[in-house]
Amino acid sequence: MGAAAIPHNEKLRLQVLQSLNVLDTPIEERFERITRMLASIFDVPISGLSFVDKDRHWLKSVQGSDVVELPREFSFCAHAILGDDVLVIEDILADPKFADNPLLEAGHGVRFYAGAPLMVADNIRVGTLCLLDVKPRQLNESDLTLLKDFSTTAVNELLARAGFNPEAKLA
Repeated sequence: MGAAAIPHNEKLRLQVLQSLNVLDTPIEERFERITRMLASIFDVPISGLSFVDKDRHWLKSVQGSDVVELPREFSFCAHAILGDDVLVIEDILADPKFADNPLLEAGHGVRFYAGAPLMVADNIRVGTLCLLDVKPRQLNESDLTLLKDFSTTAVNELLARAGFNPEAKLA
């Protein structure tokens, strides 16, 4: 798997991420609640709230896995932050762009990924709210809308936690 492209606004994106003071912080119930609901509603074994830092992918909240950090170049979420829409990989092994991801070879068994970007300002995506499954699957339009809504809720919680007005977003 090739590493994701670096966003054109990477320097600003990383500054905004740092300003949120969320990296390497303890578990917080407000985010655990979101990832628990996601895992239940979407019936997936793994859900997470992740942040894409300069060289790593770090999970603030994760259900169904003990992994909380991995190299950015192995991260599906690093690809998801490149656009505004939910990134869906219905069958990772069947997708030539992702089939050689070392995480698959390490026996993690992940076959499906969906990640909704955490957009905290115009064109500033600091991470994702993501779903993973051990079997291929599809999401319908209703599922995509629901995942985006949860992503917006996570962003509002993140901004409120950092002392920003969630309705104003960051500039």
